[in-house]
Amino acid sequence: MPTESFEIAAAIHFDEPAPGITRAVISTPLAEAEVYLQGAHVARWQPRGQDPVLFMSSKSLFAPGKAIRGGVPVIFPWFGARSDGKPGPAHGFARTMPWKVESTRLTSSGEVELTLVLAPDACQARFQVVVGASLTMSLEVRNLSPDPFTYEEALHSYFIVSDVHQTSVTGLTGTTLIDKTDGLQRKLQSAEPIRFTKETDQVHLNTAATCVIHDPVTGRSIHVGKTGSLSTIVWNPWSEKAASMADMGTGEWEHFVCVESGNAADNAVTLAPGGSHTLTTFISLQR
Repeated sequence: MPTESFEIAAAIHFDEPAPGITRAVISTPLAEAEVYLQGAHVARWQPRGQDPVLFMSSKSLFAPGKAIRGGVPVIFPWFGARSDGKPGPAHGFARTMPWKVESTRLTSSGEVELTLVLAPDACQARFQVVVGASLTMSLEVRNLSPDPFTYEEALHSYFIVSDVHQTSVTGLTGTTLIDKTDGLQRKLQSAEPIRFTKETDQVHLNTAATCVIHDPVTGRSIHVGKTGSLSTIVWNPWSEKAASMADMGTGEWEHFVCVESGNAADNAVTLAPGGSHTLTTFISLQR
């Protein structure tokens, strides 16, 4: 079904900003947003009267089969490198595959609801984004196979900050974390806020807590709530790793942090045949 049939006047339309790349453009009195069908990738969310919330790299690729750098990549069905000995791209295949539009809707409160679907052989993934003064993203996975299905997932959200050196993240006190920059050692998060002084790549386990990103330069805080998620990933590549990333602009690492809702490592999800699970994250702003 052509995407034109899902357009809603004065709310959502579809365009093709690059060859083979389709984008949903949302504009309402509440907010503006952009969602790419490749990867079900939310690339922009900006509530009316506010500055943009999601970071996008100036050098991001927009081409069929290429991952988009920034926004909210959908990580599925594994997190990081594939661990079952079979070949596969880092962070799974969902973020580079074309998803199909299942439905669009303008709610009675003026929010735009967009639902996309991806159906590989053994499972079905459904991604729903609700765009308004807050941003809600849900990833539902259903096992279509006759066997149990185990997977990892994350909504790899990149958030704009004024200066990563002055930014902090709260909400993870007392959690056990896997430090991917230190040989996968397991550590205990102290009561101090997470601050960024070097490359940071942490998988915090067994936590359903809301996190807050504090930006003292602007006075803005970004709240990241969630359900159906027991892992929170905190990431910034810092200068050396960022310099090795062809799709990251010079110095841009200083202006984002990733706080990701997911289920990874110990928190991988196992579905029985016919079973389903939904991960949802809620993004909002406060000053």
